[in-house]
Amino acid sequence: MQAAAFSAAGIRYAAGGITTLVVAADQFSKSLVLAARPGGGGWLVSVRVVRNTGAAFGIGAGHPALIMASSASVIVVVLVLTARIRSRPAALFLAAVVGGGLGNLADRLFRSPGLGRGAVVDWIHVAGYPATFNLADVAIRVGAVAAVAVFAGAAIKLPDRLRPWRVKAAGSLADEADDGTDREVDPEPA
Repeated sequence: MQAAAFSAAGIRYAAGGITTLVVAADQFSKSLVLAARPGGGGWLVSVRVVRNTGAAFGIGAGHPALIMASSASVIVVVLVLTARIRSRPAALFLAAVVGGGLGNLADRLFRSPGLGRGAVVDWIHVAGYPATFNLADVAIRVGAVAAVAVFAGAAIKLPDRLRPWRVKAAGSLADEADDGTDREVDPEPA
């Protein structure tokens, strides 16, 4: 029992560390870009400072309260999922999503034009991609895709009897032992 408690505490510390690292890297990179005010870069990847008052791709621009409330709600949902999840890798990937969400929320709260009306600083532009983004956006997308991949991999690889979310109804065939193999059932034994 102590090993399980230590393991759970270790995952919480690791998740907290990943969240903190993502927020710190995102805010540090944004500060560097704003201080340097670069105006270009390579033909494939360039640095362009864009202030985004909306969500991804500028959706909802001009409605800062709605965007902040939506962002905070998503962060809370992902935090709850991270706390309840059984998969260690998925919990760590979701911690990256939380870190990215908090990094962008910090911009909305504390950057210009004022408290609670701030714009997210986007600065990475990739040729052929329709939007400019930042490290928080990368953490959100990579973390979310990786967490979904972990869930999908677990759902595909595990037989039904090993899936923790499987519900067994009293008196149903699900109560019988299942070794994960398919076999025909003869309704009347000979």
